[in-house]
Amino acid sequence: MHHWLFLSGAILFEVAGTISMKLSEGFTRPIPSVFIFVFYIVSFVALTFALEKIEVSTAYTIWAGVGTALVAIIGFIYFGDSATAIKFISIILIIIGVIGLSQDAFKLR
Repeated sequence: MHHWLFLSGAILFEVAGTISMKLSEGFTRPIPSVFIFVFYIVSFVALTFALEKIEVSTAYTIWAGVGTALVAIIGFIYFGDSATAIKFISIILIIIGVIGLSQDAFKLR
């Protein structure tokens, strides 16, 4: 079960790394610029540990899809990114895609 915690951590650190990219303002702010690399390294390490027990197709689908959806939502809320109906529908489709591609991972064994 700890592999799912590693995957959750990998997602959160990937999101933090992406937000740090925005906050770094093109590498002109040193602390967020350093955090980009720190957060992505931790994310990849956690993802690697998750891959010990989770199929790569499932883990990567969840990591990329959930991370994308979270970054988009954070962009709407905190960075004033435009929030249109098509963007919300697209986020829902990403989530549906993650569920569809990961359905084997959630079956009771």
